[in-house]
Amino acid sequence: MRNTTTLDVAALLGGSGPFALLRRRTPGLDHDTVEVLTGPVHEARRLADLPLGDLPTLALVPFRQIRERGFDVRDDGTPLSVLVAREAYAVPLAAALAALPEHEVRVEGGGFDVPDEQYAATVERVIEDEIGRGEGANFVIRRTYEGSIPGFGRADALALFRRLLVAERGAYWTYVVHTGERTLVGASPEVHVRMTGGTVVMNPISGTYRHPATGPTAESLLAFLGDRKETEELSMVVDEELKMMCTVADRGGVVVGPRLKEMSHLAHTEYELRGRSTLDAREVLRETMFAATVTGSPVQNACRVIERYESGGRGYYAGALALLGRDADGTQVLDSPILIRTADISADGTLRVPVGATLVRHSDPASEVAETHAKAAGVLAALGVRPAAARPAPGAALLGDDPRVQAALAARRRDLAPFWLRMQDRPAEVSGHALVIDAEDTFTAMLAHVLRVCGLDVTVRRHDDPGLRSAALAWTGPVVLGPGPGDPADPADPRMRSLRALARELLATHRDGLLGVCLGHELLAAELGLPLVRKAEPAQGAQTPVDLFGTREVVGFYNTYTARCTDADAARLAAVGVEVSRDPATYEVHALRASAAPPGFAGGFAGVQFHPESVLSLRGADVVRDLLAAMRPVSAGS
Repeated sequence: MRNTTTLDVAALLGGSGPFALLRRRTPGLDHDTVEVLTGPVHEARRLADLPLGDLPTLALVPFRQIRERGFDVRDDGTPLSVLVAREAYAVPLAAALAALPEHEVRVEGGGFDVPDEQYAATVERVIEDEIGRGEGANFVIRRTYEGSIPGFGRADALALFRRLLVAERGAYWTYVVHTGERTLVGASPEVHVRMTGGTVVMNPISGTYRHPATGPTAESLLAFLGDRKETEELSMVVDEELKMMCTVADRGGVVVGPRLKEMSHLAHTEYELRGRSTLDAREVLRETMFAATVTGSPVQNACRVIERYESGGRGYYAGALALLGRDADGTQVLDSPILIRTADISADGTLRVPVGATLVRHSDPASEVAETHAKAAGVLAALGVRPAAARPAPGAALLGDDPRVQAALAARRRDLAPFWLRMQDRPAEVSGHALVIDAEDTFTAMLAHVLRVCGLDVTVRRHDDPGLRSAALAWTGPVVLGPGPGDPADPADPRMRSLRALARELLATHRDGLLGVCLGHELLAAELGLPLVRKAEPAQGAQTPVDLFGTREVVGFYNTYTARCTDADAARLAAVGVEVSRDPATYEVHALRASAAPPGFAGGFAGVQFHPESVLSLRGADVVRDLLAAMRPVSAGS
């Protein structure tokens, strides 16, 4: 990419071809630079078809592309558009600002497609009917500001881009992309995924501090940072994106942060996840579709929930821009922001600005409505629909620089599992081979990483893989029944029926250690004769201290259902060598274990209701190691 001192706006305005202007705050780049790409746009079918050449390729990845992962999605026909650069140059930011048009852009007939009252009602339904029934920990539901821009043209696109450059601070990418058929103008705060030199970076952002009407203050920010709902919301998306990182990175991921991202109308809390990968950059892009911060957790079921509550397709919202190429050494590079805080404008001037709020068990409907307004504010201010935020004085300190804010962020880090705060090496010697059964929650990717660090080879297979049952029943080594969404006692759910039957057969025949996690634990508990009940309040993303067989452990729960064990049940199980860890007040079962084969069972087994692989379980890896070590395999002569 060549450098120049001027931006040729006349060529952009006078031409008819596609173009993109990007300001990227990517480490290693000059942040006060605007990159210009021009070249033809074509449509691709799959991410694997994206070209990698000497000049950059810019892909517009729509949300419907998540079908490549086998997930349900409404197909609205939005294309995977690819701008293959024939010309690529960079200009100083000051020169770009001087050259770009400054006129105002007028929006007519603007308003949200879903009124505030209706969106608030949707929030209540999602909390009750989805989170409250175990379908997931959190969900992002979209609403869209719609309007029209009379006579919209290329000059308007460039003017909007200039306004965002001037007014919106803290964006990861600020951009305008014109394909000929549509224009995307936005300022996205969030990295989708970045890859250079084999290092992969993701950037989960969640928790939104909306600037008060009187302006942001350290005191109101500290109150936000102390809000348990906001803390749990961020931890949940960190867990969800670690699942992806453990899929694409050879040694799992490491968590950096938390940090504060300050923008013109709001601030977000964020972490950075880092890992090392040998995968092709396009495969990394595919396996990370799409962030929990714009879908929910677990992502596969979140896609189904999105279909139930959103009208129409998402277009490019919650998808990604992806800049692919090669560095001077020929190594693949990828830089991709999430497509949020973006105006999607068709050739006839039809305007759409989609936004969404992350809904969790403690969400307040009115607050979530306000959050969607705050998230749209930056783009709508550039469009003249909302008042522009007051610009800070030159050299003014950021709220994140306040020592009290720094201390509050550091306190959050102390609540994360040390296992995930540094890169983990696998032992030189392997002590066995574990089979992990994925019940539609890719927490199994994190479980697999923990097991590998414990010294095991690991194979992960989905619950619906052909031949899974015969493979599991013949397995030599530990078998792990993983977590998944839904009601474990629902006889109408074919997934639950097949997993329950598999749990029954494994208890009766498997001799080399059986571990159930969350849903897997509930299925084991049911086979031991314990009733499964719906909790009075879901524990999705809750970090809680428990007594685990006489040891205090701080662990992370993601459950709506639980097994319950009375004193009589505990005595019955103890008589056959099964220990139960339970809440003394509610009788809810935290864990159960049998180190040797009780009568009627083939081998040792254990189950934990919490997620030991979660960042919320402070000693989770040690708990897994101890539970596996305590199961004395019959095949080993115990």
